[in-house]
Amino acid sequence: MARQKKTSKIVEDASVRLASIKSIGTNLDLGNGVTTVVYSDLIDKAKDTLEEYNTALSLVDEKQNLYKSVEKELRDLHERVLISVAAKYGKDSNEYEKAGGVKKSERKKTTKKSV
Repeated sequence: MARQKKTSKIVEDASVRLASIKSIGTNLDLGNGVTTVVYSDLIDKAKDTLEEYNTALSLVDEKQNLYKSVEKELRDLHERVLISVAAKYGKDSNEYEKAGGVKKSERKKTTKKSV
């Protein structure tokens, strides 16, 4: 399942406010380093950073899908290896036990409970 991408209400609100402030003056300087240029640059930086973040999430999703695919292949081969050892040496052999199986003679017998 893909990760939820982020949106930013503050970036949207800031863009709207910038457009409104530009109607007062395109190069408005409110003092203390607060200008339309600084405001616009920071909005652009926030948009770019958000875009990079969402792109990174997409890449993580892609890597996760790749990993799940490889893991499924490994799970199938993992099972086939044990089955192949059982076919070659038998389910009651030391080799089968070494490969991770439980010897047939060592399996617990299930007992039926009488009612």
